[in-house]
Amino acid sequence: MLVPSLPPRQLDRLIALCGVLGGAVLIVFKVYDRADRVPLWAVVAPLLVTAGLELVRRTRPVLAVSLGGLAFAGSIFAGSLLATTIMYTDLLYAAVLYGTSRMSRVLHLSGGATVLVLSSLAWYVAGTSAGLLIVVVSSLVFLAPVWTGDLVRKHREQAESERLRAEQTALLSEMDRREAVVAERSRMARELHDVVANHLSAIAIHATGAQSAARRRSLPEGDPLVEVLAVIRENSVQGLAEMRRMIGLLRDSGGGEADESYAAPDLAAVDALLEKARAAGQGVGLDFELTEDGERGDLPVPVGLAAYRIVQESLTNALKHAGPGLVALRLEFGPDALRIAVDSPFRGEPGRELPGARAGLVGMSERAALLGGSFEAGPRDGYWRVRAELPRRRESEGRA
Repeated sequence: MLVPSLPPRQLDRLIALCGVLGGAVLIVFKVYDRADRVPLWAVVAPLLVTAGLELVRRTRPVLAVSLGGLAFAGSIFAGSLLATTIMYTDLLYAAVLYGTSRMSRVLHLSGGATVLVLSSLAWYVAGTSAGLLIVVVSSLVFLAPVWTGDLVRKHREQAESERLRAEQTALLSEMDRREAVVAERSRMARELHDVVANHLSAIAIHATGAQSAARRRSLPEGDPLVEVLAVIRENSVQGLAEMRRMIGLLRDSGGGEADESYAAPDLAAVDALLEKARAAGQGVGLDFELTEDGERGDLPVPVGLAAYRIVQESLTNALKHAGPGLVALRLEFGPDALRIAVDSPFRGEPGRELPGARAGLVGMSERAALLGGSFEAGPRDGYWRVRAELPRRRESEGRA
């Protein structure tokens, strides 16, 4: 069963109210010392004073315990009321718990001295039995609340220390994790730069050299060899630019702004993709057509990047696997979603498995899933169909 917790101010008010009500009941039934001789105001005044001090026991512990001690002394000499005594012990407890360490030491010393003095007087006046009784009673009033408050305070300080230590450990772990991520990104960037980018540069250089050799042999511009060399060089240069963009993104640790030269591509570059696909597909009897429906508008950056990559991968797959015919690309810009459809002639016969086969389909599916969209691809009615739907809501950007 869960017990509802009250705010500190309301709890202090509840304690004061309970003390006043309990004291009123005791006063009505005259449950206090010398009830027949002590005037009523002499019992009520200490009760109201200690109840009022309960309201400031957290914010002004020194004032509360000092005035509370005077009110308690007055209650003892006038007519000892149990409610006043209980509230005074609570003031002692609160002074140790919410006051300074110096206040705790003072109350320990003063409480011990009070117990010693009262028990010595009782033993001197009434004998050993009275002295032992006063030791027990005065210890319960002056020392037990102080010891309890000190114990609770130490436990709270220890719990706070453990909490801070746990937060520090979590912070150090997060810093180590980030450093590991940055180091891995840097290693990947070095590998891409030293291996893949260098190979692409070599392909571009050799393609340029081959074009120069073809020009020296006076081959016509429409010669298939010249066109193939142009396509090889253009694609290698484009791939090198994409690789450099990726290297820049990996080297950006996320703490600052990325270089503008590494801006993510979007659908604004889809026309350039189609031109390259048409040039590459002429030799195999492929043509490409683009249809757009709806207003393109402003797409969130992750949506634009994912759409560009899906279109790029679909056109690449068509160049590698499609039969002769028309590859139809359709982009539907709806108010809530962007729909991509690519239909390419399906040859049907098994092709030669290339390194990384089917990785493109997995990558397109993952891009759509990260944005909360859908993706499907497969043969149907003699065509290889690619369908992707990407939400264009702003929430998609934060999720990506």
